[in-house]
Amino acid sequence: MDDAPYHRSTGQETGMDAVEAITVLGGVATTQELLRCTSRRRLRSAVGAGRVVRVGPRRWALPGVDDARAAAARLGGVVSHLSAAQHWGWKLKLPPALPCVTVPRRSCRLDSDGVELHWADLRREDVSRGVTEPLRTVVDCARTYPFDVALAVADSALRAGLDRVDLLAVAGHAPRTGRRRALRVVERADDRADNPFESVLRALAIDAGLDVEPQQWVGRVGRVDLHDRARALVIEADSFEFHADRAGLRRDVRRYTSFVRLGQRVARFTWEEVMFEQDYVLDVLRDLRVGATRPSSWHR
Repeated sequence: MDDAPYHRSTGQETGMDAVEAITVLGGVATTQELLRCTSRRRLRSAVGAGRVVRVGPRRWALPGVDDARAAAARLGGVVSHLSAAQHWGWKLKLPPALPCVTVPRRSCRLDSDGVELHWADLRREDVSRGVTEPLRTVVDCARTYPFDVALAVADSALRAGLDRVDLLAVAGHAPRTGRRRALRVVERADDRADNPFESVLRALAIDAGLDVEPQQWVGRVGRVDLHDRARALVIEADSFEFHADRAGLRRDVRRYTSFVRLGQRVARFTWEEVMFEQDYVLDVLRDLRVGATRPSSWHR
């Protein structure tokens, strides 16, 4: 693979800073994923500065997990919630702003500055080497965080091999506070979701009252990120990856025109809109739900 994306007409290096790229990719990424968005030079520079760490063969992350372990050791707790999800290598909506630590309920007078602190009396089987084990981590996130944050965690956990039946069992026995939220997340989680960008967009579509499925084929045109079949609605999470050639642009335009010719309505959203302008995205999706027309005969 080339050392970096280049603008073909100028020969100049393009793309994101390595930290920005990992953030957009869900907080953890393979070398191949990163080099679609940044360059080897930028990656090497970020690693050298300690802003990016290697967490496995050709696998990179932000250094938050080490911070969480240090905080857990200082407070007599365990790494949990989004920090635990990072530890297990799952992709997140955004990296946690602070290390996440769970301490026993009897703990008091703790110096929790700079830590997202949670209280729970964990069982021995809830913890693996100082980190909440995977099933517990998913349910903790589902009980604690907004739907879009928790859905991204649960989707990634299913992609990593967790069993939905086991997750439902754990969610069903969770403490009453947050149990309904946990069950909603686990019931809606889907391992077909491609990445956190798509998971967050699907969460917004669900909140807007749409019935969407991830990674669906529409006619013979191609696979779409989200599809509401009953409303003949295609919803796309527009890729943040860099595309330099005009041929790629032409394919993109032709693809969406083909969907419209099949009677589909098409909505496209950028990563920044989905993550930081959610009121706008919800307004658009609600308008599309209310203005739905009967599906065309494309599927016959």
